[in-house]
Amino acid sequence: MTYKKGDPPPVDPKIYQLVAGYQHDPEAILEILRDLQAQHGILAREAISEVARDLRIPIASAFGVASFYSMLSLSQQEANTIKICDSLVCWLKGADKIRKAIEKELAGAPKWTIERTSCLGLCDRAPAALINDEQAGPITDDHIADLQVDWRGQIPDYTQPRPGEVRVMMAQAGKVNPDSIESALTHGTYQGLRAALSRIPDSVVAEVEASGLTGRGGAGFLVGRKWRFVAQANRTPKYIICNADESEPLIFKDRVLIDTNPHQILEGMAIAGCATGASEGFIYIRGEYPTQTARLQNAIEQAEKMGWLGNNIQESNFSFHIHIHRGAGAYICGEETALIESMEGKRGEPRLRPPYPPTYGYRGMPTLVNNVESFAAVPSILSNGATWYRSLSTYPTPGTKLYVLLGHINQPGLFEAPFGLTLRQAISEFGGGMKTGSTYYFALTGGAAGTIVPGSLLDIPIDYSSASKGVSLGAGAFLICDQTVSPVELLREIMHFFAAESCGKCTPCRVGTYRSLEILTHMASGLGKPGDYQELIRLADVMQDASFCGLGQSVAIPMKSALTHFPELLQTKEMR
Repeated sequence: MTYKKGDPPPVDPKIYQLVAGYQHDPEAILEILRDLQAQHGILAREAISEVARDLRIPIASAFGVASFYSMLSLSQQEANTIKICDSLVCWLKGADKIRKAIEKELAGAPKWTIERTSCLGLCDRAPAALINDEQAGPITDDHIADLQVDWRGQIPDYTQPRPGEVRVMMAQAGKVNPDSIESALTHGTYQGLRAALSRIPDSVVAEVEASGLTGRGGAGFLVGRKWRFVAQANRTPKYIICNADESEPLIFKDRVLIDTNPHQILEGMAIAGCATGASEGFIYIRGEYPTQTARLQNAIEQAEKMGWLGNNIQESNFSFHIHIHRGAGAYICGEETALIESMEGKRGEPRLRPPYPPTYGYRGMPTLVNNVESFAAVPSILSNGATWYRSLSTYPTPGTKLYVLLGHINQPGLFEAPFGLTLRQAISEFGGGMKTGSTYYFALTGGAAGTIVPGSLLDIPIDYSSASKGVSLGAGAFLICDQTVSPVELLREIMHFFAAESCGKCTPCRVGTYRSLEILTHMASGLGKPGDYQELIRLADVMQDASFCGLGQSVAIPMKSALTHFPELLQTKEMR
């Protein structure tokens, strides 16, 4: 890079060389800071300042980024790091006890940093940890001594469908070698894109619209309608973003899709680009998914080599390039505008809406943001048609959904089925029933921002509208709790997660989550006071009505459902 006269060069030429590897692009600041931390074990004040000078951004902005993401550290890290998840499922499985045992085991071992972390997307391996860049779990007392060597646990196998499953997105799991495009092509991958290339873009959008495919990230917005908004935008360039920042506790479905058939996701993104007039796509993947990042990067390179991505795909006039943008630990980046801010090299804080991404998104241009699961469903729709997709379900919401079932059941894990399941069906037909000695007490449905569901609501069909009846679908996760689990303690852990992950931009969320956690911690310890119950109600109302974005607003959902269904546990004796 050539500096203008009067511009001070970086103090350390090594930092200049590092930043040059990213073309001195301010949007690459996360990658630059991550590399810098890997080299020195710390993001020192002087180094951050020099990075800012090289990128020609305010030093305060660079410090803002460095201090925002949990995987970046302004304090010295040892050569090896163990990040132990303490979110809901790991908490239920004894993560606190495991963390203390690991601290004791490694007390005399040099060069180890042991930290807590929010959900790692490894709920099916709970209690889980990230050891340097390697996913590990389930960790038991028997394995603690082996963590310093090469033990990383057992990865669950979802290649065999459970009785009653209807597989679309998981149809090729176990058949396709996820690291071989030849294997993917043999099993029909990219045939949906071939079909899209033979049609005019408007008819591709119309096919997705006719299928009734809904977004699978939790909101349930019609995918085809969002595509239509971007297709009709008259400004270019347009962008496609795949939201793979799977940070919601209980959720790991996107990780499984990436690990079983990554080309299916790339194909869905390319079809979206073909339909909307976009020629560039990005996968924003959480930093805690290094294995999945490498798998996607390999798939992209293979697809480019075989002519399914890149310039003039399959000798057509359509060109589409996909890049990977790796996050660095921030739950809020699952919100689409915060994700876009992060991609632009900023703190991942949500934007004021409107304008919405389809008209003003990445770099201020029309942008389509869909979830991994949404893109994975698209190729089958283009290959088989909207009518076929609608025929998969007798329920009003068409198609299939990936569900996560966890907790005190015999067969936890992941399965694919149509909409309209009840909790009772999910537990008995797909989860193998409650464990011996366990009685259903309540469930958390949808994720951390979901509903706490008592036994009286076990038979409500679940879809994107069932939240109004007390059972939310969210991203499709159900944590089943038996009589040994206190709703007050679970709500406390939910607030612990939200207090840790609040971006801090607005007062209702920043203060409300912390104060709710404080009250619930006292309640769970038997130290609740008169007035606590009413204060929790007021806090829930304030966060729901006044928080800047959906994170703070959704915190009220589990709070209000617990306050409604278990008031006797949340009120003091004086109140009763």
